[in-house]
Amino acid sequence: MNLSVITRASRWAALSFGLGLSLSVNSWASHAVAQFGEPKYPANFQHFDYANPDAPKGGILNLSIVSQNSSYDKYNPFTLKGKVAPGLLELVFETLTVNSLDEPNTQYGLLADDIQVAPDFSSVTFHINPKAKFSNGDAVTAKEVKYSFDTLAGRKASPRFKAYFSEIKQLTLVDEHTVRFEYARKGRDLSFVAGSLPVFSPKWGNKDNGEKTPFEQLRLEQPIATGAYVLAPSSSGQNVVYRRNPDYWGRDIPTRRGTLNFDKVIYKLYKDADTQVAAMRAGDFDFFSETRMRYWCCQFIGKRFDDGELIKELFVHHNPSAMNGYVVNLRHERFKDIRVRQALNYAYDWDWLNYKILDDEFDRQDSYFAHSPLQAKGLPSEAEVKLLEPYRAELDPAVFGPQVEQPTTKPPSSLRQNLAKALELLAQAGWHNTDGVLRNSKGEAFEIEVPGGRSNNMLLESFFYNLNKLGIVLKPKSTDVVADRARMKNFDYDFTSVSFREARNPAAELWRNLNSADADVPGSENVIGVKSRVVDELIKKLYETNTQEEQETVAHALDRVLMHGYYVIPWRYLSHFYFIYNKRLQRPKTLPLYYGAYEWVINDWWDGSGNAH
Repeated sequence: MNLSVITRASRWAALSFGLGLSLSVNSWASHAVAQFGEPKYPANFQHFDYANPDAPKGGILNLSIVSQNSSYDKYNPFTLKGKVAPGLLELVFETLTVNSLDEPNTQYGLLADDIQVAPDFSSVTFHINPKAKFSNGDAVTAKEVKYSFDTLAGRKASPRFKAYFSEIKQLTLVDEHTVRFEYARKGRDLSFVAGSLPVFSPKWGNKDNGEKTPFEQLRLEQPIATGAYVLAPSSSGQNVVYRRNPDYWGRDIPTRRGTLNFDKVIYKLYKDADTQVAAMRAGDFDFFSETRMRYWCCQFIGKRFDDGELIKELFVHHNPSAMNGYVVNLRHERFKDIRVRQALNYAYDWDWLNYKILDDEFDRQDSYFAHSPLQAKGLPSEAEVKLLEPYRAELDPAVFGPQVEQPTTKPPSSLRQNLAKALELLAQAGWHNTDGVLRNSKGEAFEIEVPGGRSNNMLLESFFYNLNKLGIVLKPKSTDVVADRARMKNFDYDFTSVSFREARNPAAELWRNLNSADADVPGSENVIGVKSRVVDELIKKLYETNTQEEQETVAHALDRVLMHGYYVIPWRYLSHFYFIYNKRLQRPKTLPLYYGAYEWVINDWWDGSGNAH
């Protein structure tokens, strides 16, 4: 498991990509802002329902991470260069607001204790909680918030932060404890962007001799932030140790009550996944969230599991699943025909792969909004047709019919039937198999360059075999990390994988991956090369929805357009988390709805061994 897996559901990452706010003028509340209607929790709420306010404090939570060379070289998660220690964003740095985990999209005050959204959605104003303090004891004021924003939106931080905050025009100091974020556009989603600002002290990097280390050069200097934990000395360069700050300012505020219960959180670094799994079996760390079924079924076994020391358990979640799968480069002429892309999808035998390799534990990704009410199903509604009608001339007529259903090889269907359908579609697109090789009218062979060749990945080997059956020539390309990164930046590829980021309101994420303007911009996230006026305009409409019903209508229409475009050969998602944990870890009886595995354990579980108090 890499660092992105552990941090992708963290507080900052959960807010970082695509969250939206759609409100009527009179529907916002000062203590919280909901996407639709009213927040679940009133202004005087005491704690989130999924947190146990009586959870004991104490004990240790041992976590793990796979890291190249089992090392790190900095405690600054905001700069580009270097390898950052895991856990900093989750434990050390706090944001102005935090999302609840049992509502589709509602932000509550964390460092801020009051949220005021402008009636025309051109700005948001936050009042900083006077109790908020940094780890050095200094009070958090509006000046520190502005310093954090200016730093992250400037040149000293990684460019991804500047890009993320790019639609915030400026931050204004209203008074000592109040800041106003003014937007470059009027947007209901932008209070969530502003609220996810991590706040840190300008004294971070100050030296005893009065000198200061520039922000971009901060490496192993102790961060000065507001979180419940601070870095503690580590006995090994392979561990990162956090201890709970006994003077943590926010222990009794409603959004923190009953959370962050461990006295210490330790990350142990391992050089590869096999070593990490062996360490879990040996009891070297306390918790793991698995997504690889070959490990789940066959590696997490042994005496500690038999004796009940280590527990395997599934936990349901309601997280919307982001699109993931395999794509071809639409910038190349042979992939521009929808029928070609549809044929490739018919050659992908998901059912065999899921049964033989994934232990039938996964669902296939069949929507850009899978596992959520935004997913389109069956025939379009009258409202969807009305929305799509102006684009009819630019759309495949199939968009106005039933939603795409993924090919299956379950009886009475079969792989043979699917490959026959694929050949039929390829023939319609001008490609014919006459001598065992698929060729066009010029006699040119249909070739696909694949990284590492046919057998470099057991998840793709059967797919490549089926492509050969169709007459497609696979050309292996040697892989090198640095060279591959440069090629992908310049879109120099035939076939690759994509994985969009999860987001409760995914308009921003879809725009990043699919907008036409970025299709030919080197380094952009439109890896596929999608250029569609219809897609662009529907994503913009998704930004602007004002009600749940309107949001679902636009999302359903967009889903139909995207699925009928066959831009992605969809892969998989899990509707449950697969946990392995030590029996001494305890959890609240009430589960959240929308959460990350590590986020939930770090925030809401506790040590039940008797070492807590």
